[in-house]
Amino acid sequence: MFAVFKTGGKQYRVATEDVLKVDKIKGEPGEIVEFGDVLVVGGDSVKLGSPTVAGATVAAQVLEQGRGAKIIAFKKRRRKNSRRKIGHRQEFTLLRITEILTDGQKASKEAKPRPKREPKPKAAEAAEGDSPKAESRKPAAKGKTAAAKGKKK
Repeated sequence: MFAVFKTGGKQYRVATEDVLKVDKIKGEPGEIVEFGDVLVVGGDSVKLGSPTVAGATVAAQVLEQGRGAKIIAFKKRRRKNSRRKIGHRQEFTLLRITEILTDGQKASKEAKPRPKREPKPKAAEAAEGDSPKAESRKPAAKGKTAAAKGKKK
């Protein structure tokens, strides 16, 4: 099942468990937010809204509130000794879609914890010190280096 909803003047096509970045909305990390401007709900049968689907909502969990990369706006008027440099960082909210609801249903207020995966052991950790590179290394020469030995005084 998928839905198209509108927030921040943009439209997003989402399915359950999708993670997306939208313009900043109110909400603390871990909190559930609902979007009521659902334009399309699809799946077995597609419901088109005019302009929105009645009773449909999209529920999402706030993962993070953050700021994007800095964008530099530099303007120069040549031969006029006029320059302007302004930096800007757009604020965003990272969301995970938890539910797509129809027929006026209410979203569950508690966020479902995601199952955590076991980290894979790294090859270097599994075979500590058994790497062939470690055996082939020669100890550092003491005293003068090879370049210094070839030079005349």
